[in-house]
Amino acid sequence: MAQAPSIPKGTRDFGCVEMARRNYIFDTIKGIFRLFGYQQIETPAMENLSTLLGKYGDEGDKLLYRILNSGDAFAGVDLASAPSGAAITSKVCEKGLRYDLTVPFARFVTQHQNDISFPFKRFQIQPVWRADRPQKGRYREFYQCDADVIGSTSLLNELELVQIVDMVFGRFGINVCIKINNRKLLAGIAEVAGVPERMMDITVAIDKIDKIGLDAVKEELREKGVGDAAIAVIEPVLTLSGSNEEKISFMRTLLASSEVGLKGVEEISQLFSLIGAAGIRQKVELDLSLARGLNYYTGAIFEVKALDFAIGSICGGGRYDDLTGIFGLKNVSGVGISFGADRIYDVLLGLEKYPAELLSGASVLFTNMGEKEAEYCIPAIAQLRREGISCVLYPEASKLKKQFEYANRNNISVVVVAGESEISGGMFTVKEMSSGNQQSVAREDLLHYMQELLG
Repeated sequence: MAQAPSIPKGTRDFGCVEMARRNYIFDTIKGIFRLFGYQQIETPAMENLSTLLGKYGDEGDKLLYRILNSGDAFAGVDLASAPSGAAITSKVCEKGLRYDLTVPFARFVTQHQNDISFPFKRFQIQPVWRADRPQKGRYREFYQCDADVIGSTSLLNELELVQIVDMVFGRFGINVCIKINNRKLLAGIAEVAGVPERMMDITVAIDKIDKIGLDAVKEELREKGVGDAAIAVIEPVLTLSGSNEEKISFMRTLLASSEVGLKGVEEISQLFSLIGAAGIRQKVELDLSLARGLNYYTGAIFEVKALDFAIGSICGGGRYDDLTGIFGLKNVSGVGISFGADRIYDVLLGLEKYPAELLSGASVLFTNMGEKEAEYCIPAIAQLRREGISCVLYPEASKLKKQFEYANRNNISVVVVAGESEISGGMFTVKEMSSGNQQSVAREDLLHYMQELLG
């Protein structure tokens, strides 16, 4: 007996219904990106490992999918004398699947710097891959929808990204909390705690606080060499409550002795002032436990959580001051956000926010009563399509009951019947599936009638 086919864990097939919903997400986000002046690019699914390694921290590097060199990749490799599996991998794998869209974007900007105009505003909607453990809301292959502006240090760019987030989730009808922090604040905390050299360890640890809790974070800090005295400085920051203004005031006092920390306070204060002036409708919160464990962030960082549906973050991003510098283009600052399309899909489904009309492949079905009747319908179908009305002709001559059942199953809203009596009178019978109302319409009036009916 043949083994049933399967796909790798953490990946999915998408049928017609799923693709209609996914395209609704992509099209909505694309439209808003374009509304703010962002232009679309694409980069290859695979990048050189030299491009990817070292950009996501040690944990991120472990999650990179490596691609075996073509041909006899192991030719000339002495497996017996190799010190580790990693050493072997470095010899036989020169490429990897992209882990995110930001690092490839930095490579793109550096490589094409003479062909683009700064500040450069781009968006990118493509899949990424991570060798992660599959679980609810976490996949090994998933799409990201990124928007970045590079070549400007203005905080107006951060504001614009918050406005994009606000507008996207407003369109979707999803209530979210936009959490914001600044990596300079985290650097300042490490400095006043007396462990500036442990800043990255602190960042990686507190980035897990929502998953493992405060006590586990403190234990991880101790394992990383952060002493109890330093933890005593860090802990009140992680548990700080109050309004955004009160949190900023607390941090200004705490970080009074840290130059980098005060720079972070100034940036976050300015950003929240801009947000207040912009009239953002979604909840915005200064979350001092927000760290985002990617090494390249240097300023503002963002994370978005759905308020009415239990799932991880559905959007995130931040400021990076010299990501292109690792590729040779120095002193170019950028900031960006990434929408997690797959998690947004689950939230929209769970909250029943998808428009019902998404599930229809066509708006109109023309019935097929035979060769003569089909030929009568074909010119009308062509005319409707030219005017942007999606319609199909049932491919076989069948009983009307079967054809109406097909329309119901495929969420087609209107059925047009052309039988012998309609043809003899130069008419069509138009039936609305939702109400059951039907109307006889002259052949020459069909386009106008359908435009009125379908809006």
